[in-house]
Amino acid sequence: MAHATHANTLPADLGAPAFVDAWKSRALAIGLVFSVIAAGLAFADRSIDHVLRGWLLGLMMTFGFAVGGLAFLMLQYCTGGKWGLLLRRPLEAMSRTLPLVFVYWLVIAFSLKKLYLWAAVTDVSAALKSGLINEVQAHAIEFKRPMLNPTAFVVTGLVCFAIWALYTWRLNSLGLQRDAASPDTTPVWIKRMENISGPGILIYALTMSAAAIYWVMSLDPTWYSSVYGLLFLVGQAYTVLALSIIVVISLSKGEPFKTILRQTEQHDLGKFTFAFVMLNIYLAFSQFLIIWSGNLPEEIPWYQDRFLGGWGVIITLDFIFHWLIPFTLLLSRDLKRNKKRLVRVCQWMVFAKAFDLFWLIEPNFRDAARNLHFSWGILEYVAVPVAMVSFWVAFFCTRLKTRPLVQTNDPHVAEILEPEHAHA
Repeated sequence: MAHATHANTLPADLGAPAFVDAWKSRALAIGLVFSVIAAGLAFADRSIDHVLRGWLLGLMMTFGFAVGGLAFLMLQYCTGGKWGLLLRRPLEAMSRTLPLVFVYWLVIAFSLKKLYLWAAVTDVSAALKSGLINEVQAHAIEFKRPMLNPTAFVVTGLVCFAIWALYTWRLNSLGLQRDAASPDTTPVWIKRMENISGPGILIYALTMSAAAIYWVMSLDPTWYSSVYGLLFLVGQAYTVLALSIIVVISLSKGEPFKTILRQTEQHDLGKFTFAFVMLNIYLAFSQFLIIWSGNLPEEIPWYQDRFLGGWGVIITLDFIFHWLIPFTLLLSRDLKRNKKRLVRVCQWMVFAKAFDLFWLIEPNFRDAARNLHFSWGILEYVAVPVAMVSFWVAFFCTRLKTRPLVQTNDPHVAEILEPEHAHA
């Protein structure tokens, strides 16, 4: 049935609703509270090690939101579709949080020796004799030294951030120029955005893979995987879509999204998210299956570190949280068309991604590999990322309020304003 809340014209005010300021205030309050909790846990643990590990998890979450949002913005410009009219401004706002993510990354860049074995080991022979590393680690560090060194880490990071910043600035500035342009020029603008975004998606895939390899994969210098970057790429799509749906449905409590968010487009976004849940399962299981079937001594320790010593419980929960629950729930057509339920599933997906990152990060360290144990420090994986994500949300809210939420000269505006019918 047609919804009474859908109008045939856009409201006069296309800015973000006033309650976005309340989101910002709430996020700042949560960030401050969890910052205090993180400081208390560090004092109880008498170490900053887990603070930095939790910081890395928070970096990967916020990095996924910002750069993943930029990637989805480029994907939308290449594919078109009504979903782009709903997500374009939230995605632009996500991409403009990149400066905060860069600040988060600087903390990691100044703490290399605390996190990365290859950075802590300057003399491989001495480290091998002292028992700090084993022969396999010594060989890997020595062989990969041209790539795994502090200078390469910093330079690669700076180059990647410069490229992401360039695309963020270019696409966001052109988006505003398109708003001011005549509707007659829309085909020209569509072609222009496609020409920029097409190569941009390829560049994103390369730079994002480099970041994932340096920031997470190199925590274990002996580990290698040909699909590691692709796993993070799909993971970013997984979380960005979930966050975008949360934002869009939350914004629909007020104008202008109350007018333009129809059940049809909401259902389409749910189906889109379901596709990435399936792809996530496929890639992760394919990597495991190939390594399991090969059964090579140099490949299996990475999985053994994450299966043995109690970690089998975590990987089981990870499978249930990260894949089984969203996969099962998103099969339902009714759920995808119910705002409250769809938001709950997407919130769960964001949590599940953080849980998956914990499983990827913590077993890389000597005290945790094949040894799942409780300490006050392990709780930093909750306190630090929650604080970081909360501050990111507050910054995202400020970015969201800087421009109209709807691009009025988009060719899909007229279609999305049409009332829905029973068979939509």
